[in-house]
Amino acid sequence: MPLTELQVKQAKPKDRDYKLSDERGMHLLVKKTGAKYWRLKYRHPHTKKERQLALGVYPETSLKRARKMRDEARQLLLEGIDPSDNRKARQAESQTAATNTFETLARDWFTTRMGDKSESHRKRTLRLLERDLFPYLGNRPIAEISPPELLIILKRIEDRGAIETAKRAKQIASMVFRFAIAGGRATNDPSALIGAQLQPTQTRHFPTITNPADVGRLLVAIDGYQGTPTVRAALKLSPLLFCRPGELRALEWGEINWEDRRIEIPAAKMKMRHPHIIPLANQSLAVLRELKPLTGRFRYVFPSPKGASRWMSENAVRTALRNLGYTNEQITPHGFRAMARTLLDEVLNQRVEWIEHQLAHSVKDANGTAYNRTKHLPQRKDMMQRWANYLDDLRAQASASNVIMGSFRQPQPEKT
Repeated sequence: MPLTELQVKQAKPKDRDYKLSDERGMHLLVKKTGAKYWRLKYRHPHTKKERQLALGVYPETSLKRARKMRDEARQLLLEGIDPSDNRKARQAESQTAATNTFETLARDWFTTRMGDKSESHRKRTLRLLERDLFPYLGNRPIAEISPPELLIILKRIEDRGAIETAKRAKQIASMVFRFAIAGGRATNDPSALIGAQLQPTQTRHFPTITNPADVGRLLVAIDGYQGTPTVRAALKLSPLLFCRPGELRALEWGEINWEDRRIEIPAAKMKMRHPHIIPLANQSLAVLRELKPLTGRFRYVFPSPKGASRWMSENAVRTALRNLGYTNEQITPHGFRAMARTLLDEVLNQRVEWIEHQLAHSVKDANGTAYNRTKHLPQRKDMMQRWANYLDDLRAQASASNVIMGSFRQPQPEKT
C-alpha cells in the first residue's frame, strides 16, 4: 500500500531505525532521532548490484516531491543510466561551472598575467573589469558566453559615449577567453566575432603647441612659475625630456646615471615593456642637480606632498599649466611629446627613427627587430642636446620680443 501524507507526518521515532514502504522501490527511513529520509532502492542497470538513492529529507521534501524524483530516477534506469552516478556527474558539472565563471577566470588571469605590469595599468584594468564586465558576465560560465551576449555589454559601454573603453573592454575580455581556452576551460573566444559591430575609435591627438614663437612664450611662462620647486622642475623637464608624463612623475633618483649623463628607466615602468634610455642634455642635468638637495633623500625625484613614498599626482603639471594661463585645449602634459616630435622633425631636421626611438615608440627595423634601448644612442644624445639648445634659443627670442623698444624725445614747444 502506498503511503499517505498523514502516515508520513505521524511516523514516530522508535528504539531503532525503521522503514515505511511506499511503492516502486521507495521508502521512508525513520531514524531513532526522529529524522525522516526518503530513499529509493534499485539495482544498477549493468552490474545489477543493489544500490540506494537519497531523495530528500521530510518535511523539506514532501511525499509528492519524493515520488516525482523517484519517477525521474526510474526513467534514467530505463535508459540504462545509474541515477546515483548521474547525480554525481551533475554535481561535478555544477561545481566546475561555479569555478569556471567569467569573474573567477578573469581574476585568475589578472593574477597570473598582470603581475609584471605597472601599478596604474593594473588599476585601470581591474577597474574596467569590475565596473563594465563583472556586473553582467561575472557569474556566467565562461564556456556559455556567446558573441551576441558580449556584444550587448560592449554596446552598453558605447551608449554612454565611451568608445575607447568599449574597445579596451573587448580586448581584455578576449585575453580572459584565450586564457580560459589555454587552460581547457573554454573552447572559443566570442570577442573574435564582434569586432566589426563596434564603432571605430578616433585617433587621439593630445593638444600641443608647435609654433616656435608660441613655444618660446610658453618656456618663458614656465620660468616664471611661482609654485613649488618640485612642480617647477617637472614643468621645466617636461619639454626637455618629452617622455610620457607618468614616466616623468615616477622617476627615481636611482634611475639617473650621473656618470653616463642619462636616465635609465626599467621595462616594468614603460608602456611598451622595454627598458628606455633618456640622454640628459646640460640643461636637463642642471634642473636635476638643482632639485637634488630638496628631494634627493627620497626615492622619487618628484615625491608627492601627501607622502614621499608616492610620486607626484598626475594633475600637478596639468594644474601648473592652467595656472600659467594655458587651457586643456592649448596644451597638456602629454602634449610636450607631440611638440618635440613635430619640431625635431620639421625644424631641426632630425631623422624620424631617432625621434621615434627617443619617444619610446614601438619601432622595428627592416628585419622586424623590435625596439632596442641603445639603438642610435650616440645620435639621440646629440639630438637631445641640440633640442635643449633650440629651446633656449626660443626662450631667448621670446624674452627679447617682450622688451619694448622706442625713441623718447622731449616734446617741442608749440610755435606761437
